[in-house]
Amino acid sequence: MKRTSDPKKTAGILADIIKNARLTWRLLRDDRVLPWLKAIPLATLLYVLSPLDLVPDPILGLGQLDDLAIILLGIKLFIELCPEEIVRQHLMELTSVAGSYRVVDREEAAEEPPGYIEATYTVKDEPGD
Repeated sequence: MKRTSDPKKTAGILADIIKNARLTWRLLRDDRVLPWLKAIPLATLLYVLSPLDLVPDPILGLGQLDDLAIILLGIKLFIELCPEEIVRQHLMELTSVAGSYRVVDREEAAEEPPGYIEATYTVKDEPGD
């Protein structure tokens, strides 16, 4: 049986959804984003939780698919309407590698490492030299 979907593409789409969800959460908590913009994801969530629906949920598959589409569109609209420089800043923070890495200044890197001993030595070929 031939697979119709590429696993790498599916993983990429899922990674984008997770990244956008994290970005949305960060933007919702940012005081620089206008309150009326923050209402977009909240209205989206309210729609999903409300009993009114474009496609009724009892229709297996389609009912949940329209909810997912509304959530994704709401998140996309919110991100697109937020100020670009704020979105860019949060994206940089999300995609940067944070953790146990230590930034080394150029001056510090030029110094000798601790425990380094500078000395002269001679190599002896024979045990009696």
